[in-house]
Amino acid sequence: MLPAAIATASLATAAFAGYHSLAWRSQLYGRTFIGTPGHGRKLALTYDDGPNDPDTQLLLDVLAKHNVKATFFLIGKYVQQRPDIVHRIAAEGHEIGNHTFTHPNLIVTSDSALRGELESCANSLADFGRGFPSNRTRLFRPPFGARRPSTLRIARKLGYTPIMWSVTCFDWKSTTADRVEAHVIRQIRGGDIILMHDGGHKHLGTDRRHTVEATDRILTRYKSEGFDFVTVPEMMEDLSS
Repeated sequence: MLPAAIATASLATAAFAGYHSLAWRSQLYGRTFIGTPGHGRKLALTYDDGPNDPDTQLLLDVLAKHNVKATFFLIGKYVQQRPDIVHRIAAEGHEIGNHTFTHPNLIVTSDSALRGELESCANSLADFGRGFPSNRTRLFRPPFGARRPSTLRIARKLGYTPIMWSVTCFDWKSTTADRVEAHVIRQIRGGDIILMHDGGHKHLGTDRRHTVEATDRILTRYKSEGFDFVTVPEMMEDLSS
């Protein structure tokens, strides 16, 4: 009986640890900013895995049409391949965060490799010099939301604030704008950070037309309802004031 009980307890512990490694609201492994879900009338649109051609460009057109600034978490290797898109993101006043250089699963990434991922992405972004907005807060989002205690500790030592989310749209897979919008409607309560994807971590050119169209719909719907769209740093400033 005892070996079976030990095995059961071990499996339960592993399941518990695995859940909190990926649960976007969990604070077990260290504090992350997820917005103020359920409080306030502000929303923050965030986009992972760019820059990506052509959909990041189309998305920027939609954001400009609505006069909204978003927060982009960029992959360093794609920054190097499409600096023109990154320049446009910066020039139009959007915030930019570090999404590592190659988008690894940080649960199984060594501490030294994590530092290398963050520093390589930062170096790619630094090549653009003064073209970037203020970036008042250095932002980091772990790929897949995956982390362990040392992931957040190292990120903070390097000067980053870990950012997660409170609303996920499941737009990272093949889907439709209708489904993306439905996920948002089901979850939004106000004070949310919304996770979306303008690119794909496996290669450039990933189809994200559903994200572009859903963004247009979301902005139209929630601006008409009196919500205010802000960047992640702006939401953080409101919380601290």
